[in-house]
Amino acid sequence: MARTTSDSADKEPGRLKQMYQVFKMTRRINPQSIWWFILAFGAPVVAGLVLAFALPGQTVLGEIIWIVLGVLAGVLLFLIALGRLAERAAYSQIEGQPGAVGSVLAQSLRRNWRASEMPVAMHGRSQSAIYRAVGLPGVVLITEGQHTVLTRLLEEEKRKVHRIVPNVALTVLAVGNGDGEVTLPKLARRMNRLKRSLNRNEVLAVANRLESMTHSPTAAMPKGIDPMRVRAGRPR
Repeated sequence: MARTTSDSADKEPGRLKQMYQVFKMTRRINPQSIWWFILAFGAPVVAGLVLAFALPGQTVLGEIIWIVLGVLAGVLLFLIALGRLAERAAYSQIEGQPGAVGSVLAQSLRRNWRASEMPVAMHGRSQSAIYRAVGLPGVVLITEGQHTVLTRLLEEEKRKVHRIVPNVALTVLAVGNGDGEVTLPKLARRMNRLKRSLNRNEVLAVANRLESMTHSPTAAMPKGIDPMRVRAGRPR
């Protein structure tokens, strides 16, 4: 029993240290994030203090409860802000690199998606690639890199999907910063907001059918990058 307690005590500092490292990484990549952290934590605390001392007829216990609730709400909002801003900052570091889309598909999609961090088609010289995901909205093809060189490959992938699962909705998304394109940090959110057309059992059946009748490219392609392990470049 004592050993279990000791192990738990050893793990807690590790979590706190990891959170602090994520906080430092986010601040280094996006210095403006500190203001969002201050707002996320400070606003609920201030609101708790105001409610504690401004409401008439408050007892000492009531004041303490309002203050505690404000602090707890501040901690919760701070953690939410840390998670979202850290993910956005980390993805900004790998945006434009081969394999970046694979990272999003492998790490940021909800459980009802079936996707691979390896592309289904790739232009060898430019390393531009096409990824495929299957979810409640149907089949989604995502292009990464120079979209102009992927025109023929994209048409071939669309024909494959229509031939193998002809009655399933197909959506094409282009990752990038241009008009009509989706930025890397917003890719998972955009995919999750697509209109649903399948149920969970159909998602599994469609994904298995596509995987069994298509093969990933054999050319060398970087596997999905873990954005949380990317180190920000040193300031010059």
